[in-house]
Amino acid sequence: MATTEECRAALEKLSDNMQRAEGNARAAAALERSVSCHITDLDVTFAGRMTGGRIEVHETLQGPPHEKAQIRLGMAGDDLVALVDGRLNFAKAWGSGRVKLHAGLRDLLVLRKLL
Repeated sequence: MATTEECRAALEKLSDNMQRAEGNARAAAALERSVSCHITDLDVTFAGRMTGGRIEVHETLQGPPHEKAQIRLGMAGDDLVALVDGRLNFAKAWGSGRVKLHAGLRDLLVLRKLL
């Protein structure tokens, strides 16, 4: 099972990857939105913002998100690490329910360019 520190590092790596994105993915990464990522097996939530092509984590909270972010992710820590490392396909994980993504319809249409 991935640790809280490994999950935070994975989010930092994802943020770095987003900042280096090009083309349509770069436009998707440029969204300005509140974000939360609930790590279900650790019952920890990373909350922050997508801004300037990065994910900035402002808080690490025990339990589910305290506030409803505009973009909300939920998954096991090992799945987060595997997604960021490229060992788990996001679309398949989302389709099978391993990864939960909640956002407005417009945001979902833009975010799909990151996949």
